[in-house]
Amino acid sequence: MHSTSKSREDHLFLLTTSLSGRDQWQFAIGVLVVLVAALLVTVPFASIALEHTEALLPAYATAVFIVDLVTATLLLALFSVQRSSAVLALSLGYLFSGAMILPWALTFPGVSASLGLPDAGLQTTAMIATVRRLSFPLFVLAYALMKDSDTFLRTPQGTERNIIVMSVTGVIVIALALTWLVVANDDALPTFMRDEMHVSDLWHYVPATAVGLSLAGLLSLWRGRCSVLDLWLMVVLCSSLIEIILLSYVSSGLRLSVGWWAGRLYGLISASIVLLVLLSETMTLYARLARSVLAERRTRDARITAMEALSASIAHEVNQPLASMVTNADAGMRWLGRSPPDLPEAKAALERIVNDGHRTAKVIDGIRTMFKKGTQERVPADVNQLIVETLKRSRSETHLARISVQTELYETLPLVTGCPVQLEQVISNLVANSIDAMTAVSSRERVLRIQTAPQGSDRILVSVEDSGSGMTPDCKERIFEPFFTTKPDGMGMGLIFCRWIIEAHGGRLWMMDNEPHGTIFQFTLPRADAPIFLTGERT
Repeated sequence: MHSTSKSREDHLFLLTTSLSGRDQWQFAIGVLVVLVAALLVTVPFASIALEHTEALLPAYATAVFIVDLVTATLLLALFSVQRSSAVLALSLGYLFSGAMILPWALTFPGVSASLGLPDAGLQTTAMIATVRRLSFPLFVLAYALMKDSDTFLRTPQGTERNIIVMSVTGVIVIALALTWLVVANDDALPTFMRDEMHVSDLWHYVPATAVGLSLAGLLSLWRGRCSVLDLWLMVVLCSSLIEIILLSYVSSGLRLSVGWWAGRLYGLISASIVLLVLLSETMTLYARLARSVLAERRTRDARITAMEALSASIAHEVNQPLASMVTNADAGMRWLGRSPPDLPEAKAALERIVNDGHRTAKVIDGIRTMFKKGTQERVPADVNQLIVETLKRSRSETHLARISVQTELYETLPLVTGCPVQLEQVISNLVANSIDAMTAVSSRERVLRIQTAPQGSDRILVSVEDSGSGMTPDCKERIFEPFFTTKPDGMGMGLIFCRWIIEAHGGRLWMMDNEPHGTIFQFTLPRADAPIFLTGERT
């Protein structure tokens, strides 16, 4: 039991284990409403005969076969990951249904003759249709009954491929054997057809049984926890019920009528629903994976940049006392090398070495709070250009997250004096935070807006706005604290590094609410021709 729970936790992102949300239920209900509306529109015309349209059946059967085959393949791929016997049963159901559609079409009256095939007999097509009609809801019912009680196969790791090969081979052999038995024993088959166009009274037991099996499958899927796959399988069964209603009741079993062909169209829609859901969820999972990889790469680059900045800070601060120590040591050697040695001067040089040593120790001990010091050579920098370069690097992330990027950059923005690498890292960090804040937003447009403008006569203002969920009052108070983070995998150092860098450049960084949704981060920097104040001293 514990092993099963652990396996479910390991596959929470899969289609069979992730619970269906409110949006998915609303969309599924909308699909059913459209299908029912189409049924009502078709009813008045259902009995109109469409003669000589049997030539379209091979194309229809081919389409259904391809859809069922692709669906079965994707479900088998899902089985190879989850090792669920329920998923295996469902995939084999789609495979068997697809395998039986081809002999049904090839033995259909009028089709076999047009293709040069021998006449299969009056009851053959109806018998194959019966096997296919009853087998699919049985497979779905098996999936529904097995999905909670026997979710994971207890087989050695690596045997999934053998299970898939044997299962697929078995289904194909069974489909071929059933087809041969039906075709070879047409005289012994139940009388489902009175003639090539009309069904007998015995046939009405088939759709009634199929309806009962479909309703049983719906009830079984409805009970308990409803995954995304469960939800859309219920839509599939509802679509199959509409197909049965059109084929057997609305059209009164009359082949090649408007109602009969409408039922076939519903059959194709029913076969395609799970395929479309699988493809959609696969692409969604791929997009999440791509965003995760990009976020991990961005985090790694941010950490590398932060470590480079920290290393540069240490080297810058420690290099000066070390150089002074070497200079004083050389001077002391010269004073001692005189004849006679100048001991007072040598002693003074040694004292300066000791003082530089203590200074170096203080730099190392207080390096966390001394990060306000500039670590690289400062040059005139164009903040607008730094923003443009940052957004270029983030373009793939914003595209994957469906974020609209808006910029309002002041055309004649004054230059600032600073380290372009550090300032660009600040902008990159704020943009990354905005992207992360909007990832979970689905009910409104995701907008990232960046603005620049002069502020007064000696500063510039940069604003980074998002339309995310905003911050709680507790987060607002602690957002700039070291090691505080709102991300599950965050380090809590990004914003504090940003604040250190901005303040080291003589500016200020702060946060405010973005009405009606989101957060705004703003910072100011002095113009290149304005004085910079650091820790209370003029530089």
